[in-house]
Amino acid sequence: METVLRAVDRKDLRGSRLNKIRHQGGIPAILYGKEIESTPVTVEEIEFVKTYREVGKTGVFKLDKDGKKYDVMIYDMQVDRMKNEFVHLDFYAVDMKSELDADIPVHLNGEANGAKQGGVVQLAVYELSVRALPSDLPDSIQLDVSDLEINDSIQVKDIKGLGNYEFNNDPEEVVVSVLPPTEEPEEPEVGGREEGGEPELVGSDDESEESKE
Repeated sequence: METVLRAVDRKDLRGSRLNKIRHQGGIPAILYGKEIESTPVTVEEIEFVKTYREVGKTGVFKLDKDGKKYDVMIYDMQVDRMKNEFVHLDFYAVDMKSELDADIPVHLNGEANGAKQGGVVQLAVYELSVRALPSDLPDSIQLDVSDLEINDSIQVKDIKGLGNYEFNNDPEEVVVSVLPPTEEPEEPEVGGREEGGEPELVGSDDESEESKE
């Protein structure tokens, strides 16, 4: 079953109108693509959240604008973090037969063997750029790090067989590695005296005797 989000034309572009749309539970948005002109639209926030949870940021879904359906992706989202609400959305109408580039988040699965021995798992790249048909774009790239020992790493060229797409990143780029445990520096000894002993006054004996004479 295809995912469909309903949108309506937004002809009144005044700023005061945008605030009213948001107060009424809508989100101002724009629809554009290579074959269509930029068109201001409005979507219902509740329905958009359902769609976003279902397809993610890189998933393709149908945007039904006044009865005409477009294959779209979410190209940009402006969010007010203080109010925890969407401010504006960009929907990009894609050509399902043409490849495109997208940044896909990297997620790690499992506990590395090296981490069990005190090593530190370091994710060096949080997103990877991939090229694929819109229908083949993954929502995320899942990497199993269970077999990684200390000083092991996964490079872009090592990631194979996850989907029907190509990476744009340098094949030698390290995505994740397991670093050796950090050794704590030893505390320097203080004056070679035993712990708890009283400090020795410099020149205390001789100088005291001279002062008495």
